[in-house]
Amino acid sequence: MIIAFIGDVVGKPGRQALAKAIPQIRRAHTPDLLIANAENSAGSAGIDASGLAEMEQSGIQFFTTGNHVWDKADGIGQLDDKNNIVRPANYPQGAPGVGSALVPGTDGRVAVINVQGRAFLPALDCPFRTVDRLLDSLPASVKVVVLDMHAEATSEKQAMGWFLDGRASLVLGTHTHVPTRDARVLPEGTGYVTDVGMTGAYDSICGVDKTAIIERFLYMRPVHIDVAQEDLRVDYIVADIDENSGTTRAIRHEQIEVKDVE
Repeated sequence: MIIAFIGDVVGKPGRQALAKAIPQIRRAHTPDLLIANAENSAGSAGIDASGLAEMEQSGIQFFTTGNHVWDKADGIGQLDDKNNIVRPANYPQGAPGVGSALVPGTDGRVAVINVQGRAFLPALDCPFRTVDRLLDSLPASVKVVVLDMHAEATSEKQAMGWFLDGRASLVLGTHTHVPTRDARVLPEGTGYVTDVGMTGAYDSICGVDKTAIIERFLYMRPVHIDVAQEDLRVDYIVADIDENSGTTRAIRHEQIEVKDVE
């Protein structure tokens, strides 16, 4: 099984870049499953119904998210309305949506789990113990498990990779929007990368206007932030996974530069 995982999609430019890049990804890798982190896909933060539909039209089959998934009211409703999206599983009980799900159309063979780190982020439930619990709850027939570890600290992401080596097919870091390009297969067969990267404007700071972010650091006060528009790129991970064992045969990072987006 070939799985392609798209790094954090930022705003309309990111969605447009994604639409341009997916045909190229399909030609190059013929993926069986396309997953994207969508938590910044509506503007610079949050999700909404129209943006998710647009990305589905482009070919994305499943979505993960992160701490910004709560930023738009319309998006919060999508967490309960759709069966192809997860939010971090270690939010308190009663939060909208689910933190893990079997991917529609895979005959129950593929599960996606989303957790959020705690270093430099809100003090949620332990992501490590949360993943343990969710793995124990999966049917024995589920062999392919993809984890989106949405976290700030590289050490926390690496710890999750080693913690799950041999128990998850893929442990993929998201959130920082900067590709670490350290994709590898760990000794027990888990494909790992510290951060997949970003789908959006690279002439930016994390996909948004550079001037505003610099001003925020200079004066330490809130500023209006616009999504950046220039130098569009799509970061993604492509992995070859043994469907019988759930282990990863090969994994690598790819980046597509997207031109001619209207």
